[in-house]
Amino acid sequence: MTISMYQASAPRFARMLRNLSAILAKAQAHVEAKKLDAAALTTYRLFPDMFPLTRQVQIACDTAKGATARLAGVEPPKHEDTEQTLPELQARIAKTLDFVESMKAAQIDGSETRDVTLKMRAGEVHFKGLDYLFNHAYPNFYFHVTTAYNILRHNGVEIGKKDFIGPF
Repeated sequence: MTISMYQASAPRFARMLRNLSAILAKAQAHVEAKKLDAAALTTYRLFPDMFPLTRQVQIACDTAKGATARLAGVEPPKHEDTEQTLPELQARIAKTLDFVESMKAAQIDGSETRDVTLKMRAGEVHFKGLDYLFNHAYPNFYFHVTTAYNILRHNGVEIGKKDFIGPF
């Protein structure tokens, strides 16, 4: 059995980005209902050496657009990391979704063996497409989406597993 690299990537990222957007909408409603300062959420981090909510969302978006672009053999779009508010984070997700959903199956299918090189702080890391998707992009993406969820849940936003997994 062969795997469709397109089906394994772009639609998976898009689904979770939509779920993340819905979670942020619940966070916005929570802030408004409780008359809270939204910056208390957007700047919150679970531990001092972890990134705040804003950066968690930015990295999740960067991973989704970067993975689909690299698998398609195109340059990922650059998004400045200037978001500070929940609406700005929603706009970042929307831009990312627009890009991810613009990728066609013909661009990504067959990328299992495509060379993917990441420039990391410690130097370049080389992957083949399938290993990159399964062993780097997925774990990194889900880590940051999960951490964003956990920040909001920890701060009283009424979300649960169904919100994270999304509708069927």
